[in-house]
Amino acid sequence: MTTTTDAARIAGPRALAWARRRQAAARFWQQYRGHRTGVAGLVVLAVIALTALSAPLLVGAGSQSVTAAPGGPLESPSAEFPLGTDQFGRSLLALLVWGTRVSLTVGLLAAFLSVAIGTLVGITAGHFKGWYGNVVMLITDWFLVMPTLVLAIALATVLSRSLWTTILAIGVTTWPTTARLVRAQTLSVESRPYIERSKALGGGHGHIMSRHVLPNVMPLVLAQTTLVISTAILTEATLAFLGLGDPTIVSWGGLLQDAREAGAVSSGNWWYLAPPGLAIAVVALAFTLCGRTIESVLNPKLGVSR
Repeated sequence: MTTTTDAARIAGPRALAWARRRQAAARFWQQYRGHRTGVAGLVVLAVIALTALSAPLLVGAGSQSVTAAPGGPLESPSAEFPLGTDQFGRSLLALLVWGTRVSLTVGLLAAFLSVAIGTLVGITAGHFKGWYGNVVMLITDWFLVMPTLVLAIALATVLSRSLWTTILAIGVTTWPTTARLVRAQTLSVESRPYIERSKALGGGHGHIMSRHVLPNVMPLVLAQTTLVISTAILTEATLAFLGLGDPTIVSWGGLLQDAREAGAVSSGNWWYLAPPGLAIAVVALAFTLCGRTIESVLNPKLGVSR
């Protein structure tokens, strides 16, 4: 009986490559779903992502309006307002749902920028040894010893207060860890015999880095991305809490900043503080669980608990 791989081999090398990718993805999912913590994190992220996508249908953009607030200032949780209202009388549940879009957007885009920079720096530093690699890693080490939050605050202070400024500030300050990990993996890959054969056959720097090194470091990059997203969400919340975010955009960190300005801590208005804080913690934990599970599947030697 002809198998899927045999049929793909007959069809051609491209079909064979796609068949192997599908088999690898199926094996990955089979191993991933064996980790209860990873599946739980994935379910939580799916629910939050669905909430973010359907926010315009669930609450509408009008829920952010200060002039058309449906309730009174700082009303406690009730049947009409399950999470109470903010200092302007807006429903905190509606603001929390709408803030999901901003927090996830910042986390995803900032993580993509951070991982892209770290991957580029790590691969080139591992491939081009000598003075270039030494200089690049010295810069990377400088970023590593500098507090990430301090650098992000400095950038957010200098640049204009906007969502893109927050993304840029997080992305350009959180890449060194990824660069270090990718460089170590690049050095390991380039020590293998088939790299020498590729060089002997005339493979250039671009060919080796894109065709041999990059595919081998992508599993590590994927696992690192999920971990960086949680860091990015926490950093965005911190910047917003310090008043360095865009004041015109509703985010979870911005809600915490509004609660602080309204004196929710001293007045005991716990419903103003608890929901956005718990939302940030739950999302960060879910991304961390997914990231650790991906690491465990791709590298079983880690021995992450199921």
